[in-house]
Amino acid sequence: MNLKTVKHIYFLGIGGIGMSALARYFNFEGKQIAGYDRTETPLTDQLQLEGIQIHFEDSIALIPKETELIIYTPAIPKENKEFQYLQNSDIPMLKRSEILGEISKDYFTIAIAGTHGKTTITSMVAHILKYNGLAVNAFIGGIASNFESNLVLSNDANIMVVEADEFDRSFLTLHPDLAIISSMDADHLDIYHNANYLKESFFLFSEQIKTGGWLISQKRLEVAPKFKGKLIAYSASETTDYHATNIHYKDGRTHFSLQKEAQLISEFNLLLPGIHNVENATAAIIACSTYGLEMAQIADALKSYLGVKRRFEFIIRQDNLIMIDDYAHHPEEIKASLQAARSLFPNKKITGVFQPHLFSRTRDFMDDFAQSLSLLDELILLDIYPAREKPIEGVSSASLLEKVNLESKHLWSKDELAENIDQMEIEVLIMMGAGDIDRLMKPVKEKLLNK
Repeated sequence: MNLKTVKHIYFLGIGGIGMSALARYFNFEGKQIAGYDRTETPLTDQLQLEGIQIHFEDSIALIPKETELIIYTPAIPKENKEFQYLQNSDIPMLKRSEILGEISKDYFTIAIAGTHGKTTITSMVAHILKYNGLAVNAFIGGIASNFESNLVLSNDANIMVVEADEFDRSFLTLHPDLAIISSMDADHLDIYHNANYLKESFFLFSEQIKTGGWLISQKRLEVAPKFKGKLIAYSASETTDYHATNIHYKDGRTHFSLQKEAQLISEFNLLLPGIHNVENATAAIIACSTYGLEMAQIADALKSYLGVKRRFEFIIRQDNLIMIDDYAHHPEEIKASLQAARSLFPNKKITGVFQPHLFSRTRDFMDDFAQSLSLLDELILLDIYPAREKPIEGVSSASLLEKVNLESKHLWSKDELAENIDQMEIEVLIMMGAGDIDRLMKPVKEKLLNK
């Protein structure tokens, strides 16, 4: 399909973070954009302000009759009436990932993959390139604070930075010039069923890097046996091609040195805490250096990098009260976030609110979730956010709570949290999850500040 000739595009699931970025891209290109989503959110409100027509009723009658192309997310329920109708229509219907693959053919493409860290690294790379005057388009899986958007657009862009999503093997539509793989921990087992199948998908992704291209890979990861490109390994804790050393915190910033093998090549600092973010930054630095930027240019840009909304985002930061919003929804992400909180606030009590995301993920990583959550001083556990899933017998927040090794632990509803949080003794509160826990930020913040 020639996307340049298409004028009217309809999005099924337009409110998703990846789908909304694509809708914004085509809106910028002058296309007529409309879409459906189940729920009205601040993001759909913003899309409507940008001139995009959106409805929230699953109704065939509301699909624009002039539609020439349907773009849909694999997360759309198969019983959705619009989805079923459009599947049987003559209108071309493509996944979001297929469209991204088509768009990327016109650019030097930097693709960032990994079960953790990819959103932060994607936004870092986009910020560093843009800060240094390069014309770049970027598709980010979160709202980057430097851009207040999940999309970066430049006139006459010749670089595309894209978050490469492993869900449903979506990233296999991309053929990047340069790729990063930050992690391959087991996840999305409702799709992949086992960790080896997930790993195979990352191997296939790396084999799609263009001839002569680069793979920047976290050191502990296996590399695809058939990978023929140029490989750079990185780490924040082990000696490798590039590795971070002398990591320390000063004046509210994370400072570190970067070595190439045994040679010190530069020093950096950033606002984000945690060893995991030093490792994320290391990957972004290597990518931008490989593209052609000088280390001094990268270091200067990194100083002004503000992070991504809901990635260890400070909602309240006072001497006696800290509130943090974090998207962590996997045991390794929770562990990294809590370690970062400990490094910043070693002498404070840390209370966590966690909303598990998906019954299948909770089932598959029950013991790992319990172990990570046990790093807290106090836990408030919410009910599982089901997203696209039906309940699974025997899988519940109550069963998870039993396994958490803490004396102070509670199972609350969302209403109970919003009503009772001011009755708790809070020093540091970190709220974690990928469901709708973000809707609780405002009422919880107000309760704590008015205590």
